[in-house]
Parts: sequence; structure tokens; C-alpha cells
Amino acid sequence: MGHLEADILLAQPRGFCAGVDRAIQIVEEALRQFGAPIYVRHQIIHNARVIAELSAQGAIFIDGLSEVPDGATLIFSAHGVSAEIKYQASLRNLQIFDATCPLVTKVHVEVRKLHAAGIPIVMIGHKGHPEVDGTMGQVKSDIYLVEKIADVAQLKLNSDQQVAYVTQTTLSIDETKEIITALKAKFQHIVEPKKQDICYATQNRQDAVKELVPLVDIMIVVGSANSSNSNRLRELASRMGVDAYLVDDSMLVKQDWFLNKKRVGVTAGASAPEVLTQEIVTVIKSFGLKVVKTLPGIEENIVFTMPKGLQAHSHVSLS
Repeated sequence: MGHLEADILLAQPRGFCAGVDRAIQIVEEALRQFGAPIYVRHQIIHNARVIAELSAQGAIFIDGLSEVPDGATLIFSAHGVSAEIKYQASLRNLQIFDATCPLVTKVHVEVRKLHAAGIPIVMIGHKGHPEVDGTMGQVKSDIYLVEKIADVAQLKLNSDQQVAYVTQTTLSIDETKEIITALKAKFQHIVEPKKQDICYATQNRQDAVKELVPLVDIMIVVGSANSSNSNRLRELASRMGVDAYLVDDSMLVKQDWFLNKKRVGVTAGASAPEVLTQEIVTVIKSFGLKVVKTLPGIEENIVFTMPKGLQAHSHVSLS
């Protein structure tokens, strides 16, 4: 087990990424500048705590544009939206701000370019996830979803034609690697993204969990059940052989998980605020685990700029 003098080891990096920080800031700044209510299409990010806090400040989360009254301010969530939703919103008398993560926008641009070049696109992702709906909705046709290796064999595309692939930004690096290998085996003329679509934050958080798991007996991932990147962190720890739990409320932490567990690992998905992680650590400490240590890891200092017309004068984050 090594000789780390700690009962609780925190992964580094963990928690908020630049895209999430920016999305929350967009909602907070819109509320500050224009007052409540501000309408947000889909949950701005997938975290129950953040959604509750922003709702209390006057954000209203909706799924259909028909729920937004004329003259209102509308924000698109960090996951991005389809071209059709953007178009429908533009026909209305709305003030619109787009909180789509710039790393998701990069994939949208790529999809439109490939489509314009007449190349069919395979998207690796999870059916029904808002990011997948938004990316596939950039084009009207010739885009196909693959969720697992078995889906590759089902693709009705000629193996000798040129085909491209893109991926959801919050997937497991290992799983996509296997699917990409299968795609390359099937299509000789496959066009790859210039730089992998899985975002830096997803990659860094998964790498940090790989470093942490061999040192612990149990892994707690702070994140909500609908958060793709948080689920991948829990799955990764579980596949590496430790009990792993996904929690987004300190009340959900159960003492019996920690029976006979000497060392606990804690990480947080890219949409989980640090204040929530600290609350959960406090509960774990109350079970008799006292010493908390943060592992060395990558220091993230990426910041994405705010949309025009919403530059913040001062910013107090939720984290």
C-alpha cells in the first residue's frame, strides 16, 4: 500500500473545468445584468447542487423553446444544441447567449466541415446525451451513432469509402480507443480528428484516477448521476478493482461503505463544485478517517472567454 500518511487521498485535478466555470459564469452574469428570470435550455451543466443554486437565483431550466416567453433572455447549456434549435430560437424575439463549451463547439465545426465535404460521419457517444444530440444535430443526414464496439459492425457504410469519426468530449479514453480500433479495421480510408475530441479535463481527471486507485481501498466520485464524465470516473475506478460510488450529496454517503477500508480516494467530475467535495470529505472524516492529502497532479489554468455582451466586471464563482 505504500507509505502515504493519509486516510483520505484527493485526486488532482478534480472538479470544475474551464467550460463548466464559463457556463455557470454566463448564467450568473446574465442574472446580474438582466435580472431574473433567465431561461436556460437544458441543465446548464449536469450537477444537482449547481442547478438548485442557480434556480434559487432565478434561472429557469427548460427543454422546449415554447416554454420561453417573447423578449426573454435564453442561454444554451454547456453541452451545445442542434442547428435546428439555434435556428428556431433565432426566429423568436429573444436575447440569446451560447454557453456551449468551446471544446464542444470545435467538434460542431468539424462535423459541419466534413459534411460539406460529403464525408459520412460516425459519432462515438451515448444515445440521448444532450451533447450527442447537439453534435449530431449540426447536420441533417449522413451521421451515425456508435455506442459500443458491436455497433461498428452494424454500420451500413461501404468499407472502402471515406468515413470520418468524432467523439463526445466526456467519454472514457480506454473505451473510445477500442471503438476507434474497430472503426479503423473496418474503414481503410478513415478520417481522424486532428486532435482527439475527448477534452483535456476528461483526460486529466481519468489520468488522476488511474494514479489514485492503486493507493486506495475505495473510491468516492463526487458528481451527479446524469454527468457523463463523472460516470466514466466511477466506471474506471470500478474496472481497476476498487469499490467505487458516485454521490452528489453528502447525505448519500453511507458509513458501512468504509468498513475495513483503510484508505479512501476522492475525486470529482468536471461539473462538481469543490464546496460539495469538501462537504463529502467532512462526512468521511466523521467516520474516523482523519488525515487528508491531495496527490500531486496537473494544475489546470485554462480559461475560456465570455460571450460578447456578457463580459463580467467581477466574478464570484460557486466553487
